[in-house]
Amino acid sequence: MMKRIALAASLVLALTACQDDNLSRGSTRHLAPIPTATMALMSTKGMSKEDPILVRAYKKESELEIWKRGSNGKYALLKTYPVCRWSGQLGPKTREGDRQVPEGFYTVTPAQMNPNSNFYLSFDTGYPNALDRSLGRSGGDIMVHGSCSSRGCFAMTDQNVAEIYAIAREALGGGQRGFQFQSYPFRMTAENLAKHRLDPNIAFWKNLKEGADSFEVTKEEVRVAVGRGRYEFNLDPDAASTVAQKRAHDEQEVAELVAKGEKPVKLVYHDGDTHESFRTALANFTGVSDDKLGYVSRTEGISSGPRVVALNDSGKEAPEAPSTALAFASMKEVPVPQAETRAAVTKQTAPVAVAAASPASQETPFYKKMFGGVADLFSTSSAQPVAETVQVVPGAPAKATPAVKPVPQKRAQTGAGVKVANAN
Repeated sequence: MMKRIALAASLVLALTACQDDNLSRGSTRHLAPIPTATMALMSTKGMSKEDPILVRAYKKESELEIWKRGSNGKYALLKTYPVCRWSGQLGPKTREGDRQVPEGFYTVTPAQMNPNSNFYLSFDTGYPNALDRSLGRSGGDIMVHGSCSSRGCFAMTDQNVAEIYAIAREALGGGQRGFQFQSYPFRMTAENLAKHRLDPNIAFWKNLKEGADSFEVTKEEVRVAVGRGRYEFNLDPDAASTVAQKRAHDEQEVAELVAKGEKPVKLVYHDGDTHESFRTALANFTGVSDDKLGYVSRTEGISSGPRVVALNDSGKEAPEAPSTALAFASMKEVPVPQAETRAAVTKQTAPVAVAAASPASQETPFYKKMFGGVADLFSTSSAQPVAETVQVVPGAPAKATPAVKPVPQKRAQTGAGVKVANAN
């Protein structure tokens, strides 16, 4: 009987994932302070807890970054968090129930923060936004929340979402009207673009890269508008010129990779993925919930990551695809600690006068530096890991005004007319 009750409960949670029912009313967990070590990290970077934030998420790498604006007015990377669970495949969300995690540019206002989340704490990402609606995309209630269950959401574990929520709460409490949430299929590197060049979503992903480049050049919040079925980014002439140089440099690098034999591939996920630091724990997981992970969804199929399908030049599956294990291993980004070693294995290209010549995303994330094992991911010790630092590159501030501005509504409506879920 108890097994039947547990199974029924798990089915209910699976069906309601990312649809919070406000089951935690009366809890004070949303008032937890930012960890002391993270506050100290902010101080070393010239930031305060009230300074504005910006969030960037990457599905393929299963990572979420918190950026904070420093005293110089530019954003710098504060911390990188491993994503415990996201669902679906690479590509944008298009309809209700497709289990896809959205990709694009969204805004999160105070009204989208949910202290009474069924998944510990959460905030609504703001899907669908103006571009999504213009393309007929449907669905909603897409969250960043705790636990390790996803039906179109970024599930971060309770411990990590508590810290993320506290950082966002203090920034919004300090006067930020809404923070930008940038969601990408993968880090917009030349290697990723070369590998996925034949994907049906490549035109959309290149549009997302325009916004990514704009942020990496200026280190300022991207001013987003919608027109002609795509995102448009408003930059002043100097910044626009630098972004164009970066784009040309990156396109040349992609072309060189293809000329050297970089094969096009397609990643096929069983149902999304988890960060490598969680993979062993989830692969050995046999229940429906865990004291440290919370409720866990669909652990099957994530022990070895996605299946890598080799494509021919027409985008069809190659008749003799390489071994999935070998192909997946070849796609791993292996850190090279010594500069001379890096030079020996990487072709050095002539530098281009762009701000993103050495993006922060290429640094070793904090959990790879500091965690001794999977168990350390869930440590409740007051000693927090130190995040990586990034070089803040000055960029000319964008003067153009977004074509679409936040419009207050009953619950919250932000960014380019972004819809906000009622529950979260």
